[in-house]
Amino acid sequence: MARILAYTSPARGHLFPLTPILVELRRRGHDIALRTLASEVPLMRGLGFDAAPISERIEAIDHDDWKASNPRAALVHAVATFVARAQHDAPDLRQAIADERPDLVIVDINSWGGMAAAEVWGGRWATFCPFPLPLSSRDAPAYGPGFPPARGPLGRLRDRIARPLFVGMLERMLLPKLNRVRTQLGLDPFKDADAMFSRPPLLLYLTAEPFEYPRSDWPDSVVMVGPCEWDPEPEAPAWLAEIDQPIVLVTTSSEFQGDGRLIQAALDGLKDEPVFVVATLPAGDPAMFRVPANALLERFISHGPVLDRAVCAVTHGGMGATQKALARGVPVCAVPFGRDQLEVARRVEVARAGTRLPASRLTPERLRDKVREAMACRDGAKRIASAFAAAGGPVAAADALEHRLLVTSSGGTTDDALRVR
Repeated sequence: MARILAYTSPARGHLFPLTPILVELRRRGHDIALRTLASEVPLMRGLGFDAAPISERIEAIDHDDWKASNPRAALVHAVATFVARAQHDAPDLRQAIADERPDLVIVDINSWGGMAAAEVWGGRWATFCPFPLPLSSRDAPAYGPGFPPARGPLGRLRDRIARPLFVGMLERMLLPKLNRVRTQLGLDPFKDADAMFSRPPLLLYLTAEPFEYPRSDWPDSVVMVGPCEWDPEPEAPAWLAEIDQPIVLVTTSSEFQGDGRLIQAALDGLKDEPVFVVATLPAGDPAMFRVPANALLERFISHGPVLDRAVCAVTHGGMGATQKALARGVPVCAVPFGRDQLEVARRVEVARAGTRLPASRLTPERLRDKVREAMACRDGAKRIASAFAAAGGPVAAADALEHRLLVTSSGGTTDDALRVR
């Protein structure tokens, strides 16, 4: 069996989808070492992983794109954050590889220096992506603004014009800084942004069609396995059994981005509806909100047990929360605030699995109406749930890692056949 080293960025929204994949690999007999957020190390050790924290210098660099006044400025902040972290996660992963001597390394796609370090290492490595993959395709609209797929000549013209505009902007911001990290490690510079996502020998993409748009020209290295759900506290809270009304779950980002007004809009907009609102605010302060009689506000709860009884989920458009609801056939009202959320929200709408309400148009009344519309999209949500289940989840991810990276020419995965470093 193999020694596998997994490395994440400082984001629970990336660690938690990776966790069930690591659990499955451990069940198959592989030895798991993990570097992740310091706060989650005890939890991960409890699962049987040899877990340790990433460098504290990485966690000290905040993801502050919420301070930006427009999407372009937010992208500047995000690129600056990931490049600044790359200066530390590259040597941090190199040291972890030296310490652990793994047969396989799995790197978070947002650990830009970590991916470069894995490439320099020269062993078997993969990455995982828990958000819409920014790899371009002739079959899909330009990444970023959340355009719907093109229809007809005008739509195709829009894509031809928009693609170089948005991709060019990204490359001008990204490539010079990212390539400095790569050249410091002795790697050739990337010629375009797509190279960053096509370089890994295997990219586990944690979604599936038809929630993701079909792509005929993506490389074979991209493997869609569906969402990989994991809850740190899977037990249902005691108060859940006392709720006798249909439940609407409202979620916000686990990384602060100023989306707390979504909570208040939901509490106000749904206070007279025949539903019970359960809202979570992991990156904010619940004491700041007016909570009506038909609602409960918590900083954090496991969403799974609540979604099992929900008729709708109101999300900030985060991929994790949105797909967790859809995987249970629960329709979604997505209110995107930035980052990749515009892309996620559009996919909800295109899949007819819910509704989309831009944050710039958020009011209690509009949100109430969009929730009502979303609740009528259960058939679309169930269609996505079936597709996610068919994709295989953690089992499919573990299969891809074993068959593509660990199986030898003779078909075995024995210790003496694996590369030892």
